[in-house]
Order: sequence, then structure tokens, then C-alpha cells
Amino acid sequence: MRYEFLVETYATERVKVVSVWSEFRDEDLRVRPRDGDPRGRSVLEQMVHQCVSEDLWFRNMLGIDVGAPPLPASGTRMEFMKRYAEDSGKRLGVLQSKDEGWWEADTSFFEVQRSRAWVMVRRMTHTSHHRGQLMEMLRMLGRDVHSNYGPTADTGGLMANHAPTIYAYGGLEAALAGGVKAALPGSGGKAVTERPG
Repeated sequence: MRYEFLVETYATERVKVVSVWSEFRDEDLRVRPRDGDPRGRSVLEQMVHQCVSEDLWFRNMLGIDVGAPPLPASGTRMEFMKRYAEDSGKRLGVLQSKDEGWWEADTSFFEVQRSRAWVMVRRMTHTSHHRGQLMEMLRMLGRDVHSNYGPTADTGGLMANHAPTIYAYGGLEAALAGGVKAALPGSGGKAVTERPG
């Protein structure tokens, strides 16, 4: 199927969301990029936004309703991870059943018409944008950062220096189980940016 790459990408994107959320602690949920400035979403507000906005996009633009409230009953990090994993898993199952005609058909994207494939690309880039904001929040909190797309300063630095990709957990189920994350080697004294200093 021509649009299988979108289904495969969504399958990995949902794991990446849960993986980043797993890097935080419950006491981090109220932290904002700048203390006292409500313009920057807190970690909790980012998680709420991801769950609510993805639910709205899928229901209203893609016609996929998982029949569940988008937010967990309690506001712990782990409950958000479980709620998002369950709902996104249901969405993935529906996407896997769609044919090319469904992907190519137009749907409403706010005030304009776009193909469902186009909407799906935008949804995933929207998610990636917010995930990047959360990864920066981890840095602001002084936390280590495991891989999300590739190496980080904590997994060895730059890909050009053959730094490894090290995910916090071996998969979605392991992240939801919690426990010890994969060990991080650090940069080993190698540069972590292309233009250090």
C-alpha cells in the first residue's frame, strides 16, 4: 500500500512520545520553561495537549474515534503514558486497515480541504514539535536524555563521531512497565555539537 510509510511512521511516533514522557518524574509535571510565565506550557500541559489535540485531529479530521476519554482519570505521568499508549494503539489499528482511496480522499483541515495523507503528515510533525519542546525541558531540568531519533549528548554525542542510538527502553511495553532505563555512556569527551564553544 502506497501509504504504509505513514502507518509505520505513526507506529514509531507513538513510542517516541511515551519514551520522552518516561524521562520525566511526577514532580516535574508542573515545571514550565520559565518559572511564573504561563506562555510556556508545563510538562503536564504538554501531555494534556498531546492527548487532547491528537484525539480531536483523529476524530474530526480523520474520522477515527477510539471511544475513550483522551485524558486519564488521574494526572500522574504513568497514567498519561498508559492512556496515550492505549488510545494511539487503537488509532494505529484503524490506520492499518485503511486503503489508498481513504488516504487520498479529502477531509476538513480546519477551514480548508486536504487529503487524509496530508493531514496525517501534519499531525506527526505537530507531535514531533511538542516532543522536541519536552526534550528541551529535560535539559532545563538537568536530566539525561536518551535517544529519540538518534544519538544525544548523553548517548555519545554526534552521529559523525559514530555515537550510538540508545533508547531508554526496549519498546512501548517496557516503558509502560517502568523500571531501569538503559545506561548512558555520556560523550566520552567528544564534541556534542557541530560548533562547540
